[in-house]
Amino acid sequence: MPYCAAFAAPDAPLLATDNELSEFLKSVEKRAFKRTVFAVRDDEAALDIVQDAMIRLAEKYAEKTPAEWPLLFQRILSNATMDWFRRQKVRGALFHNFSDFDGGGDDSTSDFDLLEVLAASDGSSASESASDAVSRAQILQMIETEVAALPGRQREAFLLRYWEEFDVAETALAMGCSEGSVKTHCSRAVHALAKSLKAKGISL
Repeated sequence: MPYCAAFAAPDAPLLATDNELSEFLKSVEKRAFKRTVFAVRDDEAALDIVQDAMIRLAEKYAEKTPAEWPLLFQRILSNATMDWFRRQKVRGALFHNFSDFDGGGDDSTSDFDLLEVLAASDGSSASESASDAVSRAQILQMIETEVAALPGRQREAFLLRYWEEFDVAETALAMGCSEGSVKTHCSRAVHALAKSLKAKGISL
């Protein structure tokens, strides 16, 4: 019997193994990279930030339970991204001209599913025509472009809620803000996306 299991309290969670941590990091790497690229608009910088966040998680929180890692990692990733902007002395760029969007502060975004939209190709590619595939790829590219153009805090809240599938409370913890702010950011993000995509003939 492993040492930690032999001496743990009956109801205490067992410490995670190195293999579990490795598998977790592999499972979040691609999505974390895309989210970070949306924020910094630089592939190499995004890769550095994600790797830095992974190292921080492994160094400081490897002994946490696997169930705690998703929220911890997203908070670390957000902080690592902010650290990058501070080092580049362009953190203010996150908040430049980001207040000219329509949309209220209500939480009217519950029917929106970003994963369903972005992952639609997985279930339909076998039967669609070449022209349909091209059209769908173009739509996905437009959606990603519009997401990348969202204000920084709106984009972060939007991706955590609809890309990482965090609930409002988890998103608030990851962003270091109130649940009300999360709802406002998400609502404005969805309204802004709907408006910009509708102008391009795309309905969400």
